[in-house]
Amino acid sequence: MINAAVLSVAGAAVSAVGGFALAGTAAPMPEARAGDERLERKMSAARGKEIDFYTAVPDGYGDGKGLPVCLVMHGEAKRPRHYGSLGFGRALTRAVEKGAPPFVLAGADGSRLGWQPHAGDDPQRMAYEEVPDWCAARGFDISRLAVWGWSMGGAGALRLAQTFRGFVKAAAVLSPAVAPGDDVFEAVGRLRAQPLGLWCGLDDRLLENVRAFQMALTMPPVAGHYSEGGHDMDYWKSVIPEAFQFVGSMLTRPSQMPSPTPSPG
Repeated sequence: MINAAVLSVAGAAVSAVGGFALAGTAAPMPEARAGDERLERKMSAARGKEIDFYTAVPDGYGDGKGLPVCLVMHGEAKRPRHYGSLGFGRALTRAVEKGAPPFVLAGADGSRLGWQPHAGDDPQRMAYEEVPDWCAARGFDISRLAVWGWSMGGAGALRLAQTFRGFVKAAAVLSPAVAPGDDVFEAVGRLRAQPLGLWCGLDDRLLENVRAFQMALTMPPVAGHYSEGGHDMDYWKSVIPEAFQFVGSMLTRPSQMPSPTPSPG
């Protein structure tokens, strides 16, 4: 069943069913103070190498013990070493100041492999097995996980949710690099009970693919919109505050550790 979200552009904000909206220009990301923000080196058995591992705790929440976690899956160009200068820690603090329940950002370097295994290098397995273990060692609450990604990482976030159903409570994806006929489209039914937030720029070269993906979902996105912007970090930073509000709202209640169900094969 294809959802009936309204996707036409009328030059102004337009409501749509299922909580998904078409917006005009997104507000710029405000400045705030970063909390405990770290870049460490970790040995990843899944990737067969040492990689960068980034974490950020909102200001005022100490070292973040007991907070839930949002996994960060990067796009092709940026890596964890860039996250501090991109203002991710400050954006997290501001989202909490604006009312989002607090959570931790945690992201490792997945290279340019599309968050898929290749020749013995498996960044998806790193995200599924190792990153939560590294977070647990810091005292974060890994019974409450979400995932956030943009471009290549947006597709990776969707693929992670499809492969390990129940692993994350929500996925926030910005301009996901998806296309009709690819593996993410083919497995779209595996997202039927997954709360999604979906954002994309109206000038993004992937806009039509993202629209097609959104219409193929059996359950419409519960957050997100299309707004002015392209396939670039300026646009993604502009919608991060909304994405973080969505993630925080999905991670409010403690629960038992999920029991992921890997896809066959």
